Parts: sequence; structure tokens; C-alpha cells
Amino acid sequence: MQNLHVVPKDDVPAEAGSSASSIARLIVQWVLAVVVLFGLGTWLVWWGASVQRTFTLDDIRAACQRLMPETAERCVDTVIIQRGGARR
Repeated sequence: MQNLHVVPKDDVPAEAGSSASSIARLIVQWVLAVVVLFGLGTWLVWWGASVQRTFTLDDIRAACQRLMPETAERCVDTVIIQRGGARR
């Protein structure tokens, strides 16, 4: 009742190009990982700048609303231009 079969070492087929293909696959994986990480990092930097710009505009708008409620939009535009012209 033996379910195991012993395979001698000589019967195992060895692939000649297995090391070359594994190196090529490893290089492709590294390149893809670098591209994905670069894309993710770029998106995170863009998103962080967008969030910061939104918070800054909200702070400017709130300050102008407190100081000059009747001309708040004009105040916001003036402050944005004086700070370097943020894109709306």
C-alpha cells in the first residue's frame, strides 16, 4: 500500500534557459514596480498640493469674510493676486 514513487535525479528534466528567463522576469517586475511607485508618488504630491491650496483659499476667504463682508470676493481676488496669482 505504498503511494509514494521515488524519482531518481537523472530523470528530472532541466531547462537550459530558466535562469535567463527568471532574470528577465525579475527585471520586468522591478521596472513595473518603479513605474507604479513613481506614478503613485507623483499623484500623492499633486494631491497634497491641491489640498494645501484648497485650505489656503478657504483661510483667505474666511479672513476676507470676517474683515470685509460686503466685498469679500474682491478681497479674495486681491489677496490671491498679491500672493502670486493662484489658479482658480
